Amino acid sequence: MQKSTITIDIMLDPNKIPQQINWQASDSTAEMTQKSKAMCLAFWDAADQTAMRIDLWTKDMMVDEMGDFFYQMMMSMADTFDRATQQHELTSEMKTFAKQFHEKFKAQMINEQSTN
Repeated sequence: MQKSTITIDIMLDPNKIPQQINWQASDSTAEMTQKSKAMCLAFWDAADQTAMRIDLWTKDMMVDEMGDFFYQMMMSMADTFDRATQQHELTSEMKTFAKQFHEKFKAQMINEQSTN
């Protein structure tokens, strides 16, 4: 059996707020450690039938970036769900929701910018 390792290092400020997120994967083609402003990691606990999550973002993560990040994650989760279940209709609904979310988010950002 082959082993693959993903290493995530979180640099915290004195108040334990993430300042930097670095990650590296043993099977990645990238040789250097990758930097990130946000991460969402989920594990399925089969015994408890619950998802365990770690959601972190740095102080540098801008609100508009967070909206794009969530949109891309929702689209990616829909693709994963489709590959795992072949539930194409539900996948389409998930993607429709993600697109609507992103459009509303962008509209709200434009509205907030115009009022400031």
